Amino acid sequence: MIPPAAVYCAGFELAIWRCEALADHLIEWIADYALHEDELRVHHGNMYVRLKEAAARIYSSAIYAQRGEIGEIVLHAICREFFGTIPFAPRVFYLTSSNDVVKSFDMVHVRYPESGPELWLGEAKFYQDGVDGARAAVKSLTDHIERGFLQNEKLILGPQVSKSVPEYQRIRNLLSVQTSLDELFKTAIFPIGIASESVATSSAASICQEYASALHLEVAEMSKVIAASGLPQKVRIVLIHLPLGSKQKLADAFDARLKGLKP
Repeated sequence: MIPPAAVYCAGFELAIWRCEALADHLIEWIADYALHEDELRVHHGNMYVRLKEAAARIYSSAIYAQRGEIGEIVLHAICREFFGTIPFAPRVFYLTSSNDVVKSFDMVHVRYPESGPELWLGEAKFYQDGVDGARAAVKSLTDHIERGFLQNEKLILGPQVSKSVPEYQRIRNLLSVQTSLDELFKTAIFPIGIASESVATSSAASICQEYASALHLEVAEMSKVIAASGLPQKVRIVLIHLPLGSKQKLADAFDARLKGLKP
């Protein structure tokens, strides 16, 4: 059973939020996040090269100046580790009718419950304030669903589904232009990942009941924003929250590690 909301914390060490350990963990995921499937054939002779290739792609992306990639890597890693999803296509871009570049979903994964393939189409936000992040995610997801972008995205995503992905043809059929969006919505989950600064985390020294209760209140405020949007009545949404002791410290720690991998 997929919960409507879940919180994942980096934890504490010697009464300090584990910022450096979290930055290390995100770096461990950059190759899986940034490289194509055929580039992930890693062995002792190319491991370092693959990390550098992944770092170069992240560093040259349009959103890296705002550190938006951190939110995307967080969502990617949590869904892979805790929900058992796998990427089924590379991240893509498309144009609106006015020729403005609009980014697609931040994550396109698939999961395999007994009922059949379940597409996970995610939005990720790396924000100072979690409620602001929830508002931004709601706007992005609403744009995808209500402005017809999802039909355009099906046209682009469909041909890019890797043929090595289990049940390739069923996934391909879901993304066919002949398939109703209603059918896609029946088999899709839309995770909203919010990595944001948390008063509870910045003031805590360990994981305890008091800390868990404080996090629950913070997530409840984000959930209210999502509920008020009306989206949960249209599609299945999972709110995934990573509370941060300091957004800036994590951005700086991740950036320092990424710079160390630059050519």
